[in-house]
Amino acid sequence: MQGETRFTLSRIAIIILSIFIQMVYIGVFVWYLAGFYMVGAVATTVIAVGLVLWIVSRNINPSFKISWIILILVIPIFGILIYFLLGRPNLTKGLKVRGENAEKKLKPYVVFNKNISAALEKKNPSVSKQSKYLERLGKFPVYTNTKTEYYAKTEDAFEELKNQLRQAKSFIFMEYFIVADDSMWNEILDILKEKAAEGVEVRFIYDDMGSVTRLPYKYEKSLEKFGIQCRVFNPLMPLLAIVMNHRDHRKITVIDGIVGFTGGFNLADEYINRTSPHGLWKDASVKLEGEAVASFTAMFLQMWNSIKDSDSQEECGKYFLEDYPDYKEDGMGYVQPYCDTPLDHECVGENVYLNMIQNAKKYVYCFTPYLILDNETIEAFCLAAKSGIDVRIVTPNIPDKKMVFRLSQSYYQPLINAGVRIFQYEPGFIHSKCFLSDDKIAVCGTINLDYRSLYLHFECGCLLYHTKAVMQMKEDMEKTFRQSIEITKKFCDETPFFRRVLQSILTLFAPLL
Repeated sequence: MQGETRFTLSRIAIIILSIFIQMVYIGVFVWYLAGFYMVGAVATTVIAVGLVLWIVSRNINPSFKISWIILILVIPIFGILIYFLLGRPNLTKGLKVRGENAEKKLKPYVVFNKNISAALEKKNPSVSKQSKYLERLGKFPVYTNTKTEYYAKTEDAFEELKNQLRQAKSFIFMEYFIVADDSMWNEILDILKEKAAEGVEVRFIYDDMGSVTRLPYKYEKSLEKFGIQCRVFNPLMPLLAIVMNHRDHRKITVIDGIVGFTGGFNLADEYINRTSPHGLWKDASVKLEGEAVASFTAMFLQMWNSIKDSDSQEECGKYFLEDYPDYKEDGMGYVQPYCDTPLDHECVGENVYLNMIQNAKKYVYCFTPYLILDNETIEAFCLAAKSGIDVRIVTPNIPDKKMVFRLSQSYYQPLINAGVRIFQYEPGFIHSKCFLSDDKIAVCGTINLDYRSLYLHFECGCLLYHTKAVMQMKEDMEKTFRQSIEITKKFCDETPFFRRVLQSILTLFAPLL
């Protein structure tokens, strides 16, 4: 194991060193041309101006435009270089084409029920607008006949996850951003090995960047020896490449097409507090049982075939149930899983959050580990608070990334001035990604309130209306407020000058971090 760890660290060092050498080489070459030849200097200026005009004309978030324009005009050579490497929100053509082909294959199995949509519209027109937005994207039906269970602690969700995995009869799909070779994952791995030996089909996806320091190199080969099919999303390469900016941040488990999990937790010991690098770790997740799990099945299969196209349309069909048990649950309502992708220009995750804020009548509560907001989201929160809506946001008190923590705090003052209540979770780090409004509608998923989640990563969430999980989430949020420190105007006013300067700089380049 020590040898594998050393190799993993060596791999990271090689990647970093290789990219650094490439950047220095290109930068020095361009600098040389600009410094000693008039043609080079003029060419650099023309490229910089042309690139700025191109960025201004593009249909992207204004915050991205401002950050890139400043970087390119202040440091033209490196600004141009970095933009062409990391600034263009595009994936490799192959991944995009495979993703579109997979979506077409799965379309027959993503079934929309007009009667359910009509019933929701009659019951609550405001919530129906949110649901119709997702439906009109053509990929995210709204379902009934689905039980929901909200977990305020990953420890509890982990035990139920293991329990459900042990009961798998046909197939298991799992997709996670971070997987660590420690006790949490190994407990799951033991179950997966047993189920694979029993003949259950097991498929697993993990993100290479998220797990690069946590797993041995070529770990997928080790899993395949146990009969577990495995694919790695976007493997890290020692090359300057745009695609390294896009990661698979989703957390999905599907069992037999009838049980599904999603939420904030990854598969590593800190998520269940077996290690405590950032105080008490708090995360949230939701379990679905019933028809809505079909959407998570489709999400997984699309990602699986985006990485490597292997399943025919007929083969995909065997993972979708034709008949589901009749679930009877007090207060059973509507469930609508959805996902977000940088493959298109639709910011689904952000739009769902904005719709919830704008349609709130009494309150909107939010858990997020990172609070890095664009102007639209700031204005939505502030307008809601100024309109008399009880707006509350909970962020960590002990950070996992200090620079991001300082950046998050830079957004406190304008929000608090507008009447938004900001809390920091005193026991440690809150990693939950949850929205709740008016005792009726909630979201639990993987989508942080930051630029990476909202614009660059593959993400997923679950919209819940009048289900059991909604009020379970409210109970958790009310308890969390009592465990948190409320941030006051005084706290913001007393921020040291040097920290204000740092926060201003970080805010300016927030979209690029």
